[in-house]
Amino acid sequence: MDSLITAAARALASGDALGALKRVALRDDAPALALRGIAMAQLGDLVRAKALLKSAARAFGPREAVARARCVVAEAEIALVSRDLIWPPKALESARRVLEAHGDRVNAAHAGNVAIRRLVLIGRLDEAERALAALDPAPLPPALRTAHELVAAGIAVRRLQTQAARAALDRARLSARAAAIPALTAEVETAALVLDTPAARLISHGREHPLLLTEVEALLSSSTLVVDACRHVVWNAGTAVSLATRPVLFALARTLAEAWPGDVARGTLIARAFRGKHADESHRARLRVEIGRLRAELRGLAEVSATKRGFALSPRGAREIAVLAPLVEGAHGAVLAFLADGEAWSSSALAIALAASPRTVQRALDSLAGEGKVQSLGRGRARRWMSPPLPGFPTILLLPGPLPSD
Repeated sequence: MDSLITAAARALASGDALGALKRVALRDDAPALALRGIAMAQLGDLVRAKALLKSAARAFGPREAVARARCVVAEAEIALVSRDLIWPPKALESARRVLEAHGDRVNAAHAGNVAIRRLVLIGRLDEAERALAALDPAPLPPALRTAHELVAAGIAVRRLQTQAARAALDRARLSARAAAIPALTAEVETAALVLDTPAARLISHGREHPLLLTEVEALLSSSTLVVDACRHVVWNAGTAVSLATRPVLFALARTLAEAWPGDVARGTLIARAFRGKHADESHRARLRVEIGRLRAELRGLAEVSATKRGFALSPRGAREIAVLAPLVEGAHGAVLAFLADGEAWSSSALAIALAASPRTVQRALDSLAGEGKVQSLGRGRARRWMSPPLPGFPTILLLPGPLPSD
């Protein structure tokens, strides 16, 4: 490898993309194409970066398997950043195995880290946690060790383990300082803001106020009976009853919890659960059936009792009842929460992340676009959707369940 390629690689490793381009901008050999692609990615031109890396992978000879594998890893990271979730993860795993087999453990670990970040993004936390535990960050250079700790922090935050998240972010700060890359330090500080930003609302006794993640964690581990409208779960002292697939039952539970310690009229329950404007005898009969089902689901956690005008919820073994709700609610709150990260998403990537059908997501995007809440860029397969981050908008850490499928 000649001196210009070596110097460009060192510049990229230190975060100096412009310095790298000065050395290889006019060269079209395979190593230069690869370095130019990575530099363009660091500068934010992801389309050009992807094209350069593809050209570099084709230009490397059949004996240069390691170089081609590195290009695949770089392309996978670009796909992740550009929210191209349909990019084949098997190609990344194949590249990781090639790098591991040839002794390039640093880039193999980086490939594994990219794969874990994708799993976290689409909500497969169990798989991400197992894969992260199998990676040893000790031999990694400071920049990759920072990325490793950021992934660990992201998983801990989504698990509502705020103490573990803070510890991982502290380790990430130390690694970022050792790497001496300003952009990396800024990324760590941005990630740390999640712990100091309201993530949900607490509704109790007719009042509501925002909660930080640490407060959410404390609430769910307390003796309070919590009706969690972020994940459609009823919690009490570590015991959880999921109503994510029972929207009518959850609507009833939330309405009763918001009214506690009072009761709720039958007409109000029918309107909230069945969205019926006028309650007739069929609605009342259905309400009795659904209340019976709710009693069965919440057995051991709470009791649903009939009153003169409707029904009331009372906790078993808990002193209080509270509702944990997203900061902003609406028909398409989950889509808006993903778009609030400031990245440009394709509708197919949103469908994967939300575990929803593409048609459902597209209808949600069209509706939000009509309201002026999102905007699209490009056309056809290159079309992307985005919205500017909103102050106080809920993060994707406490999203409700998947959108209803078609």
